[in-house]
Amino acid sequence: MRTGSPAATAALGERAAGLLRGGEALLLWGPLGAGKTTFVQGLCRGLGIDDEVTSPTFALANRLEGRLVVHHLDCYRLGPGDDLHDVGLDAILDEVESGAAVLLAEWPDPLVPWLRERIELLAVPGEAPDSRVWRLRGVPDLPAGWAALAAGGDG
Repeated sequence: MRTGSPAATAALGERAAGLLRGGEALLLWGPLGAGKTTFVQGLCRGLGIDDEVTSPTFALANRLEGRLVVHHLDCYRLGPGDDLHDVGLDAILDEVESGAAVLLAEWPDPLVPWLRERIELLAVPGEAPDSRVWRLRGVPDLPAGWAALAAGGDG
């Protein structure tokens, strides 16, 4: 799927919010400036979250509340020896696994071993300056309804 502007990337996130029921872990991959946080902002708007949504690069984790609780993590600054217990990952995963919350993670490499089931989105720059190409997959499978999102985009 493709988006042609930051507004279209946010709209993609907003459409994704409609698919969330609680219990999902979304891992967002892509280089700096690929639109991961913009996608999260749209998703949070779609969940009725009125708070300002920024990347938790320095806080590592932000908790946001709307139709669902969102745990927004950014693992960019985590090194190979950093302990994910220190950022409260156990409690976050308990809340997600109970269906009471969703997990959105940017730079999610350290989280992969913790998550048997996840939805992964890869954003890469397209040909035009603000265009993005998005790839979507589920591990082990893409949940029902998400294939329609993958077929979307704004061209």
